Amino acid sequence: MRTTRLLAAVGLAGLAALLAPGAALAASGDDDKPTDAGTSFRTATKIAQGHTATANASTGDYLYWSFPADAGQRPTVKATVKLPKAAPSSARWRIDVYDGLRRRQSCMYGMQARTAPQGAGSVELACVLRTVRAWSEPWANDPLPGTYYVRLTATGLKTADLGQPVTAEVEATSKDIGGAAAVDGTLGAPLVPGGTTTEAEPEDGWSSGWWTSRWIWTGVGGALAALAGVGGYTLTRRSPSGARGISSPSGV
Repeated sequence: MRTTRLLAAVGLAGLAALLAPGAALAASGDDDKPTDAGTSFRTATKIAQGHTATANASTGDYLYWSFPADAGQRPTVKATVKLPKAAPSSARWRIDVYDGLRRRQSCMYGMQARTAPQGAGSVELACVLRTVRAWSEPWANDPLPGTYYVRLTATGLKTADLGQPVTAEVEATSKDIGGAAAVDGTLGAPLVPGGTTTEAEPEDGWSSGWWTSRWIWTGVGGALAALAGVGGYTLTRRSPSGARGISSPSGV
């Protein structure tokens, strides 16, 4: 019975760890907040997930930021553009996200582009990417571990609307999808410009896709299988005392 109780405790502990709600990655902090933005991929300002970056700019500028995303994460990029009172009504603000190969990544959902209403004080944008995969076919456009670039700009501007002062805020966060998005395979290295993986890596380092919640499923499944085996044996075993006293029929 001690063995049965021990296995039951292990199984329950594993299930508790598995069913516990996942915490959001890289909680927001008050430090390490960049106050500028790059003007190209090469000069993109680096930001950490969970931190808000701000920048003062003008309508017509292209603003760039970059952040790391690892396998199993589903990044969400949010941007808020604070507009002046005389904001041009024709301005359509847009955010685009590119991976380490500078391939534009589509948004699963979110308001990626929006026209600023006349007299609006701000415009809010959002883009939820697909889950980052540890490995993918060369011809596919799947998100892969590495650096991701955010580009914010206004389109459809008239000449008279250029140069209006604006303030932009950008934040990147991720939801940990875990084993549901796991694949068999990993990249040789994250897609980081120049191969400087340590300079642009997440706070907890690159996972390289080796750890997923499937390990928890496997461990809990094994514990429950062992528990079921011990319990089944306990219920079905018979005492050998019942076989005593049985004699062969006479004449045999």
